[in-house]
Amino acid sequence: MRRCIQGLYEADSSATSQVRDGLFLVRVERTQHRWDARKPFYLLRFAILEPKELSGHSITGRLYCTPRALWKLNWFLRDFGYDAELLGRDEIDDKNLVGLWGVVKVSHVVLNGTSLLNLDGFAPASQWEALSSASSASAAHPEVKR
Repeated sequence: MRRCIQGLYEADSSATSQVRDGLFLVRVERTQHRWDARKPFYLLRFAILEPKELSGHSITGRLYCTPRALWKLNWFLRDFGYDAELLGRDEIDDKNLVGLWGVVKVSHVVLNGTSLLNLDGFAPASQWEALSSASSASAAHPEVKR
């Protein structure tokens, strides 16, 4: 019996290694809240819009919902333009997350032999041009410290 499993090819580890550390203009493709007694989190799948050479790829990361990590979830929601009224009522509607877009800074870390993607920072989509040009300038001149 044959089965079609959406996203199976994209789960290839060699495909994820094509996405380097850095800044990306992304759109939220899918969200899923995962409940865990110790560390509940949102699993987010982003479609990369910029840089163009990575357009069409996607990245997946976690944002934890523990009291100590709520600042980062709030940062993501604010910068990606989540509904301020819902945010003010401490509500997250998964349907309202899909389609939001903004800038995300990612890095990779290896922990116990497993490569993990960190969501290090966020910015509104309107800042993409300034951030991407500053990022490419610092990559071209690594001796310049910020």
